This record gives sequence, structure tokens and C-alpha cells, in this order.
Amino acid sequence: MTFPEQFQPQHLKLTVESPAFWRVTFDNPPVNVIGPAMMSDLKTLLTELESNDTVNVVVFDSADPDFFLAHYDLAADPADAEALPSPTGYPAWVDITVRISKLAAVTISAIRGIARGAGSEFALATDMRFASLEKAVLGQMEVGFAAVAGGGAGGRLPALVGRGRAFEILLGGNDYDGATAEKYGYVNRAIPDAGFETFVNDYATRVAGWNHQALAEIKSFVNKYTRLPDAEFPLHSDAFWGAAGRPEFQRTAALLFAKGLQERSPIEYHLGDDIAAIVQP
Repeated sequence: MTFPEQFQPQHLKLTVESPAFWRVTFDNPPVNVIGPAMMSDLKTLLTELESNDTVNVVVFDSADPDFFLAHYDLAADPADAEALPSPTGYPAWVDITVRISKLAAVTISAIRGIARGAGSEFALATDMRFASLEKAVLGQMEVGFAAVAGGGAGGRLPALVGRGRAFEILLGGNDYDGATAEKYGYVNRAIPDAGFETFVNDYATRVAGWNHQALAEIKSFVNKYTRLPDAEFPLHSDAFWGAAGRPEFQRTAALLFAKGLQERSPIEYHLGDDIAAIVQP
């Protein structure tokens, strides 16, 4: 059996559009949080892609038009994620984002809906980000938890948006719509939603048709000049989990869960805008 036939993920779906073009669709109701089961699925997929010399493009999208990836699952036991295999030896989420950023295959985040926190960090770790102009929302709200972004946003954003705007995003904790994200360089471009799927599919199909070695070599040179050394990223994770043990973080999480965090609730739709009013009454 081939890998796509054997692969039985719990919280995402793999669609083989062609031998060179795979689509990965996140599907973890109610709001697509990133928990240990989804991380396990991603690690299995990455292990296959790291040795696959046929797949040229992987598009990551969502079955939920309102949520690409809401954020990390704050109700999960971190030990469950850390017990998963880590070929890099890095913490669980860092292992995933570092490995995604180094694949020979071209990776594209097709963001229709909300991508906050670790969801934004996932998109930043992929090679390109295309956003629905009307429906995409991106942000890093960790400052509201008295924490640093743990998956490397502070290391990847400056190369995309510049130092000042990286500070604006990370220190403000606000949400950014598709138009602003495009203007800042947070995403490659924002496409009107009516033509979003067609644009992403056409672009991915075009790139999937090129020579695999050429794509891998182009990526290796761009990565050489734009990526931080891998060993930098565990520092972000250590800082986040250090903050997660402090009373300020736990108090904020409790307040947000009481208002419907990780449910299909107003707080999940407006977390970046509303977190300051909740944390700073």
C-alpha cells in the first residue's frame, strides 16, 4: 500500500490531487485547535514527505471556512505532545515547524479563516501564505497571556514584515485582516474569496509541474539566506512553557475558558481584539 492509502489521520485529511500535488485539510472541530493528536498526524506526514522525491507541492487548508488553525490546544496535557517522536530532538511544536520549513516540497498555507498563535506560527513556517481577502485573520496574541510566542514567530516574522512591524504584531497581540496582512508581508497576497480556491489551486498545480530537484535547490538557497539556525527555535518554546507555569498565564487562560475559549464562541472569533479588555479590565 502507498502512504496515502495507509495514512489514517484523526484531525486532518490528505488528498492526492496528483502524484506531485498533495492537499492537507485541517479538520478538528469545533475551531481547529492544535492538539497532540493533530501534531501526531503532522509528524507522520512530515516523516513521509522528508523522504519523498515525487511530491513537489503541499497545500494546507481547512475544512472550516471560519478557522484555519485557531491556536494551540490549551486544554491538552503538554506531556502528551512531548511524548511524540521528535527526530530533531526539539520540543514537540518546534520539531514540527522546523521540519516543515526544511522540506524539499514547496509548502503553501491557504488561509481562509482565523490563524492565531500556533496557527499563525504554522503558516509562518510554510514557504508561502495566501489569504482570503475577506475571511483571513492572522495574529499572535501570546503577549495577552504574559508569554512569548513559543513556535518561532519572533524569529520568522522580522524577515517577512520587518523589525518594526514584527514588534507591532507581537507586542500588540491584535488581529490582522487579509488586506493588512498582505500590506505588511505577513502573507504573500490576499485574494478575493470568490477566486481564492481557484488561485491557490492554479498556482500549486503550476509549481507541481516543475522539476523536483530544481525546486529543492531553489528552496535550499532561499532558506540559507533567510532562515535562523534551527537551534534558535527551542529557545522560544522554552520561554513560552516557562510563562505557562506562571500565575499570570493561568489566570488569563481561566478567564478566557470561562468566556468560551476553544468553543465556537465570540471570544474565538475576536480574541485578538478582545483579549486586552479581558486581561486589562
